[in-house]
Amino acid sequence: MPTYDALDQIDRKILRILSRDGRLPVTELAAEVGLSKTPCQSRLKRLQAQGYIQGFRAILNPAKLNLTHVAFAEVKLRDTSEKALSAFNAAVLKVPEIEQCHMIAGSFDYLLKIRTKDIQAYRQVLGETISTLPHVGSTSTHVSMQSVKDTAFDRA
Repeated sequence: MPTYDALDQIDRKILRILSRDGRLPVTELAAEVGLSKTPCQSRLKRLQAQGYIQGFRAILNPAKLNLTHVAFAEVKLRDTSEKALSAFNAAVLKVPEIEQCHMIAGSFDYLLKIRTKDIQAYRQVLGETISTLPHVGSTSTHVSMQSVKDTAFDRA
């Protein structure tokens, strides 16, 4: 599998542009990177096949969906064996309010980004769902007061 260093400047530019606008028509993308449509399509297909582009999705407006409350929960597990980690990971994938889950090297085991409509809804998700996930020993919550920067990975 090729690495990022193996990509040329045109591939990197394609990735940068698509990270900001994944719906850009191929003809416009080709014009922006200085290629005709067919070579641009070939590069795009190759970048997808090689796993540089994992997919395309809509970015939803949380305010329109009444989901403006963001909290980050530190989670410490009682057991950090591979079996326990796998059970926790599988359970997290089933919780729609958890937008992100990162295993952390440090004083706790996981950092979760949770989005709900308000603090009451968060409290319910924390008490009824997150605290009951496999092997959870304790949690600590940090509430986001403002999102200063929230972008997809766009450093290609």
